[in-house]
Amino acid sequence: MRDFAAIDFETANNQRSSVCSVGVVVVRNGEITDTFYSLINPEPNYYNYWCSKVHGLTREDTEDAPVFPHVWRQIEPIIEGVPLVAHNRPFDESCLKAVFRVYQMDYPDYTFYDTLCVARKVFPTLPNHQLHTVAAACGYRLGNHHHALADAEACAWIAREIL
Repeated sequence: MRDFAAIDFETANNQRSSVCSVGVVVVRNGEITDTFYSLINPEPNYYNYWCSKVHGLTREDTEDAPVFPHVWRQIEPIIEGVPLVAHNRPFDESCLKAVFRVYQMDYPDYTFYDTLCVARKVFPTLPNHQLHTVAAACGYRLGNHHHALADAEACAWIAREIL
């Protein structure tokens, strides 16, 4: 696959609609052509301890951030016409669908591919198939794990290698 957009969400709490940041890396003809990152004011707007511990974001970080519909209006044109790719697709796809529902937006039925699923087949002997482990197996060092843009970049690298 040579044209796609890798996407990663971080959430504020256990509600899939509580996206608090998004990273997108657009690949065309096998080359990164665009990146996008934004904090998002989550819905519902509260942070649980465990989510903040994973990504380091708190309510103070996103208090003045735009809400999802404003962020998505910026993303939509850069991903037009390409499938989406995520590492652990069920999580990111469910976040996207949930936040579309919360804001009563029409979901365009995006095509999603999963680098995690493919990595399990391509690298059956890895100790685990977490994003940083698979990225390393593909020759990419993920330096800022759980930052949405860094994770999307790692996913894009993996997708270029194994999809």
